[in-house]
Amino acid sequence: MHSLATPDPTPPDNWDDLRFVLAVVDQGTISGAARQLGVNHATVLRRIAAFETWHGSPLFERSHSGYRVPADRLRTVEGLREVQRAVLAVNRLMQGHHAPLSGAVRLTSTDSICQAILPPIIAAIRREAPELRFDLHATNAHLELARLQADITVRPAVALPDDLFGVVAAEIGFAVYVARDAGVVSGWLGIGGPSARSLPAQWIDANIAKAEITGAADSFLILREMAAGGQGHTILPCYLGDRDPRLVRLAGLIPPMRVSLWVASHIDLADTPRVRAVRSMLAAGLRAEEAWLSGDAGQAGACGMVHEGFAKG
Repeated sequence: MHSLATPDPTPPDNWDDLRFVLAVVDQGTISGAARQLGVNHATVLRRIAAFETWHGSPLFERSHSGYRVPADRLRTVEGLREVQRAVLAVNRLMQGHHAPLSGAVRLTSTDSICQAILPPIIAAIRREAPELRFDLHATNAHLELARLQADITVRPAVALPDDLFGVVAAEIGFAVYVARDAGVVSGWLGIGGPSARSLPAQWIDANIAKAEITGAADSFLILREMAAGGQGHTILPCYLGDRDPRLVRLAGLIPPMRVSLWVASHIDLADTPRVRAVRSMLAAGLRAEEAWLSGDAGQAGACGMVHEGFAKG
């Protein structure tokens, strides 16, 4: 292994190390980068060590809270992003010669993601690859990708099952919403059906008394409409609640709540050129909307946030 003080003049063997370095830059932790890239913790550590060893000096400052790039290394990070963009451009050009993006891609996600998030991202992809066709399947149940019901899934989940491969493209934030003009709103809306496994549903089950449940639905889209009608407090993804002028976000009623949004395929399809390319384009489109998806874009008061203090039912 090379010493940090004497970098090897030979270029690194694997340009893919850049992907690992930039994931740590973006996530701030090794574990966060591992989740984003769909690899284990040790793989990220090994790639970071290899990069820093070859260059002869550390890129990151390590602390108990994570990995930080010091100010005098920020230009290095920008240079890495330029190199990554160039490498990705070459890859796209090479793929374009032998595997043009065309044909049908079967894509599945939840009903709210299919309605609120994916259509403009799909439209942008088709502007680059007009011969692609997307067959979009909206369901809150998890499809069996092993049975070829879909090529790609965009799913909120804590982790992927063993038969799927993918990356975390963004984090989805959740908050409590009520009707803006309904006056005093009492009671809570429950979450049933396949969505009963979600983090908001689990929190409601653990913290809200049954007598306080004034209604329920198996879809966040339906819960949004029920809440807008003044039927109770509801927990919604921030991408649904923050941009709805009928709703107001209430701060402090639930602890911080986020879940990873994965773009994944069955492991048998993961390396298929078309599926891999579309999966990458979908992930890039979702990352561009991360502030909205996480709820950070609405935290400065744009959604009419009201503080009520933390409460348990």
